[in-house]
Amino acid sequence: MSPDRRILFVHAHPDDESIGTGATMAKYAAEGAHVCLVTCTLGEEGEVIPPELRHLAAGREDRLGEYRAGELTRACAALGVTDHRFLGGAGRWRDSGMMGAPTNEDPDCFWQADLDLAAAELVGVIREVCPQVVVTYDDNGYYGHPDHIQAHRVAWRAFEKAADPAFGEGEPWAPSRFYATAMPLSVLEQGVDAGPFERLKSVEEFGFGVPDAQVTTRVDAGDHLDAKRAALRAHRTQITVKSDYFALSNNIGQPLFPAEYYTRLAGPEGPLDETGHETGLFA
Repeated sequence: MSPDRRILFVHAHPDDESIGTGATMAKYAAEGAHVCLVTCTLGEEGEVIPPELRHLAAGREDRLGEYRAGELTRACAALGVTDHRFLGGAGRWRDSGMMGAPTNEDPDCFWQADLDLAAAELVGVIREVCPQVVVTYDDNGYYGHPDHIQAHRVAWRAFEKAADPAFGEGEPWAPSRFYATAMPLSVLEQGVDAGPFERLKSVEEFGFGVPDAQVTTRVDAGDHLDAKRAALRAHRTQITVKSDYFALSNNIGQPLFPAEYYTRLAGPEGPLDETGHETGLFA
């Protein structure tokens, strides 16, 4: 185990960390790396699954955001992650809702955030934690959600500016590697017409996934699927878990895969396995 390894995950809402990178986070935390999670919003616009909790989403009192912050605390505990922050502080930017929703126009939402201001907040975290690796989404936000797209923009700007002494506060630091989450279409095929939830007939119906050639990195985290499953269950308002599958409010099942996948967008190539994929996120 190496306490000198430090990695920063930047996610849009509570639950994104568990869905896309939960097993990876649990793996590195268990190995002794410093795992820092920054969440950009409280997820105030999430659709609530349990009927007995749907009152949380009513009105603008942000009861759902407060509740989801508690869910995130429990998820982090399941993953072994002890360093979590909300970008700019809890509630600094609101959940923007899905692309095209009226909430995209809210001046307080993350989609409307000033890029340099939000990036400066993240630069402060980078300079405190000094991660070698930054992980977020690709420029499409994995599936087109405005907050995911904005998280990519903010993380990339911060990655570029963290070593610039003229930007933000604190001692400059230069992370060496930048990754985006990715789901290879060939792997996603395993979720077609399978599992205990609503089944899809083709991989295209999922609305996400990238060509296999775009994926550079495969993190084998099968030993940490129980931690990921527990973290997903912690996000009770947003996720239902049944055995090795989970579903969001659309009730479309997704498998819990024994590996998580990424695309390296900056930094040197790491060790490769027999399939030509990097085997981890650290060089």
